[in-house]
Amino acid sequence: MTKKKSPYYDGFVSMIDYSCKAAAELQNVLEHFDTEALPKKREEMHQIEHSADNEKHKMMQQLAREFITPIEREDIIELAQAIDDITDCIEDVLMRVYMYHMQSIRPEAREFAQLIVKCCGLLKAVLSEFYNFRKETHIHDSVVEVNTLEEDGDRLYVATVHQLYGENTVEPEVKLGWVRTFDCLEECCDSCEHVANLVESIIMKNT
Repeated sequence: MTKKKSPYYDGFVSMIDYSCKAAAELQNVLEHFDTEALPKKREEMHQIEHSADNEKHKMMQQLAREFITPIEREDIIELAQAIDDITDCIEDVLMRVYMYHMQSIRPEAREFAQLIVKCCGLLKAVLSEFYNFRKETHIHDSVVEVNTLEEDGDRLYVATVHQLYGENTVEPEVKLGWVRTFDCLEECCDSCEHVANLVESIIMKNT
């Protein structure tokens, strides 16, 4: 008889799927930047974030009703929140582009968006295999790849801010806006790494 997969694992996959959608939306906005379309794109991004929140709340309601869970309750709560944080961070990037009246997009921001899309894709692969972690999976390899991409993000962040502060032609207020936006982009990568490391930590506790 095949053991039934816990719905929590499907819930994690659904949540990271919203992160993937948010990352793709961010990449699309930055690649085809249009200031007039930005308010509409912000609303679309917020709908993705809102749907992700609903998915997390649904999982928390189910958790409140159940006594037996496949992994510790605290780990389910922490992992769900960490995945939700990714989507929140991605929305924050678009919010800053809007708030700071960005008129054009720096190429480094597009590079960051590509890294975030890759990280979210890898995390979806990780979470799709998570239910089966007691058997042979590719989870560890994917976690290592996310860690590597996060390091790429760190290097990109340092190089970009260094270059930005050396550009005398950029107005101080524009410079500040971009630094704060790059802070958010770097935080997206950090949030992805946190989820990857958290999954690996949970696996270590349960094997």
